[in-house]
Amino acid sequence: MDKARALMILGPTASGKTAASLALARRLPCEIISVDSALIYRGMDIGSAKPTAAERAVCPHHLIDIRDINESYSAADFRSDALSLIEDIRNRGRLPLVVGGTMLYAKALREGIDELPETDPAIRAEVNAEGREAGWPAMHERLAAIDPVTADRLAPNDSQRIARAIEVYRMTGKTLSSLQAGRREPDPGILTYGLVPADRALLHERISLRFDEMVRQGFLEEVRSLMQSPAFDPESPAMRCVGYRQAIAHLSGEYGFDEFLDRGKAATRQLAKRQMTWLRSMQAVTILDPLAGADQLFKTLEKSALEVLS
Repeated sequence: MDKARALMILGPTASGKTAASLALARRLPCEIISVDSALIYRGMDIGSAKPTAAERAVCPHHLIDIRDINESYSAADFRSDALSLIEDIRNRGRLPLVVGGTMLYAKALREGIDELPETDPAIRAEVNAEGREAGWPAMHERLAAIDPVTADRLAPNDSQRIARAIEVYRMTGKTLSSLQAGRREPDPGILTYGLVPADRALLHERISLRFDEMVRQGFLEEVRSLMQSPAFDPESPAMRCVGYRQAIAHLSGEYGFDEFLDRGKAATRQLAKRQMTWLRSMQAVTILDPLAGADQLFKTLEKSALEVLS
């Protein structure tokens, strides 16, 4: 087997990825590469649980604050950027520590990008028109009827990915999951751990407490400021991030504060469930319970980190 050249730590939201990675960075020469589709956006700090200035001062962090909220960033962009960063960090004699919860990015880095048909503008416009009329939860149900595997991985309001999956099916007569089924072997150079809490109730409690803390820190004020930006588009990938969508709906008068809290926490729990579904389906991932004991978790990760550095 090829020697590992990077250590990846994946996990659902609120599973302790940031704490684990910073603990390593305080002991070893690390640089963190973020695997998070929300942290890339400037101005989305509180609701994305972006590392604080003090946390980012522990070691260099990459792929954070690299896009405005109206700019695109794909899994292919991430793969290209991450591979380049891994090489640069290794050349500096440091450990590339790849950390986050955007599993599509992680899959792209470990397995490459699936070759899928180019977008058909006419079919894409047709699907989007149906989505606006029926609503994306209804389109999600339609997708589940033809491609339950893909639907299970997508949020009911993830209009961009739902539209793409339906578009691919209409163009090819094949489901997105079947086209992606011939997965490549994971890159052995990306040594991967998945932080999957065994106690789901405790994870849900942590999600609730963290969401409340975000609100206390000024999450709604952050979203209100974003909504006043010329770059604001409620349907952009940035504003579809969990928590932000619910905050926008609340600030737009669709529902009250208590319902915002309930919906935001429920959406975050659903995100965590999807992230764990992804992790369980990924090959060559060592699963650890982050809530079972911080000391043992750190020892396991540190041992692997030292092996990658050696």
